[in-house]
Amino acid sequence: MDASSTTIRPVTTADLEGLQRIYNHEILTGVATWDIEPWTDTERRAWIEEHAADPTLSTVVADVGGEVAGFAYFSTYRGKVGYRYTRETSVYVDERYHRRGVGRALMESQIATARGLGLHALMAVIEASNEASITLHAALGFERVADKREVGRKFGRWLDSVEMELLLPVTPRD
Repeated sequence: MDASSTTIRPVTTADLEGLQRIYNHEILTGVATWDIEPWTDTERRAWIEEHAADPTLSTVVADVGGEVAGFAYFSTYRGKVGYRYTRETSVYVDERYHRRGVGRALMESQIATARGLGLHALMAVIEASNEASITLHAALGFERVADKREVGRKFGRWLDSVEMELLLPVTPRD
C-alpha cells in the first residue's frame, strides 16, 4: 500500500462501497465523526448526488491502486448568506493508510479547490483527542481558534472539539 501513487479525484457513485467502509467503520469504532448510526447505502447515494450537484461542496477521494483510501468534502458552514465564503472541511482516511500522506493529499486538493472557488475561510471541527488531525491541519496552515468542552457525546462519554481555521486571500464578488 504505497500512498505515493495516490490520485485525488471527484467522488462518483462507484465509490459508494469505499466511502461506506471508511465512514461507517469510524462511526462504529472512533470519534472523528459524532454520528452514532451507520449510514445506509441509500443515504450515502443521496449525499453523493447532493454534493455532485453543488461544486462548492467539493467532494474528492484518494484513489490508491483502484481502492478508495480516503475522502474529503466541504459542508455549508451555517445557513446564513453572510457565511457564503466559508466552508467546513472534513477528511476521513482508511486506517490502513494513516500516516502515509493520504490525508495531506486530500486536504491540499481541497485547499486548492477552495482558492479556485474564491472561498475565504475553511473551518475544521476536530475531536480534541485526534492529535494526528490537529497536527495535519496545523501543518497546512490552519490555526486553532476555539476549544469547546463537552459539546458532543459518544460511547458513553463527553467529547471536546477543537476548531481550526485557514484564511485564504480572496476578493469578494458581492
